[in-house]
Amino acid sequence: MKEIYELKGAGCSIREIARELDISRNTVRRYLKSPEAMRPKPRRQRASKLDPYTEYVDRRMAEGLENCVVLHRELAARGYDGGYSILKGYVSPRRRKRQPEATMRFETAPGEQAQVDWGSLSYIGEDGKRRSVWVFVMTMGWSRACYVELVRRADTAAFIQCHVNAFEYLGGVPRRCLYDNAKVVTLGKDEAKRPIWNQRMLDFALRVGFEARLCREYRPQTKGKVESGVKYVRYNMWPSIRFTDDADLNGQALEWCDAVANARIHGTTNRVPWEALAEERPRLGRLPDRARLAPYLRQDRKVSRDGFVSWEGSHYGVHWKWVETTVQVGERQGTVEVWAGDERIAVHPRAQQPKQRFILPGQWSGLPRGDNRPRREAVAVQIPVGEVERRSLDVYELVAGGVA
Repeated sequence: MKEIYELKGAGCSIREIARELDISRNTVRRYLKSPEAMRPKPRRQRASKLDPYTEYVDRRMAEGLENCVVLHRELAARGYDGGYSILKGYVSPRRRKRQPEATMRFETAPGEQAQVDWGSLSYIGEDGKRRSVWVFVMTMGWSRACYVELVRRADTAAFIQCHVNAFEYLGGVPRRCLYDNAKVVTLGKDEAKRPIWNQRMLDFALRVGFEARLCREYRPQTKGKVESGVKYVRYNMWPSIRFTDDADLNGQALEWCDAVANARIHGTTNRVPWEALAEERPRLGRLPDRARLAPYLRQDRKVSRDGFVSWEGSHYGVHWKWVETTVQVGERQGTVEVWAGDERIAVHPRAQQPKQRFILPGQWSGLPRGDNRPRREAVAVQIPVGEVERRSLDVYELVAGGVA
């Protein structure tokens, strides 16, 4: 004790020191004789429930996983029955230091806004090669309920399909959707610095009934909720995903949305997103029937020289006059339709296995032979086509809200 030395140095006797500090004289003598003997012995370190799993935690952290929620979930699956705080105490001092960032948060009313973003996730395939998949995240601004889908293509058709699936999952359409400057939304800016919209995406927004808006360039913070959502997917869902095919992958993504992302207590709102979404749904617009949205869900394909388009691993024939032109392909009620603008030019049954080839009746009728004589024409079959809405380009300005 420091006080013993101070009193002894001031000339106090052992009796006076003992009386002043309310300890025995023998204690004072022992401490003055050997200070080390009076120091408490270190406690014996008790075994921790985490000890058998530290090697696994170290390996997962070396692989880049530092999220304790995910680590705790993985350890529990391996038999760990210890607490979250023990794991956090082990992981925290071993984490890589990150520079904190400051930003301002903007809140929106129920049903007012959803934020949408793409992100790229990588994985090692069965062949040992690194591959990537696109992740679509839609986050409701008020309830924080989210929808996640993973796709192989980052084209407009896939982007729109993800919107339709998200609106169905969340239960309606918000008044506006906020985006960054991805090419599936905007093709750039004109001389007046106004967005040049992807007309197909903008026409889809008009048909569905929401306003498309862009966040400010180089300011992803204006879309912070969904940016956090992409990080949440990357660090919470993705590290534990093991899938056999794309259907299994998206099945696990929906299960994660149901059981984890939308079932937790959100750190900002302090509410369960599912419960908040139930209150938000009456403020959402109604999604049109899928039949009205079919034109927006088709994918561009180029017709090969032998008169086929490739789609989902199989080949579908069209009349030879469309050779080397770009057409649109989509699925409807178990059939595959091929369109050239507003004209439906072929209908085939959907392939049940890869690499099937479907020939259109009369596919080569009228094709000149080597002797310049045309082939005999087959009887043409008239395919009824539904009326497609036509709009003036001025109407797009009504749905495009500009930059947020």
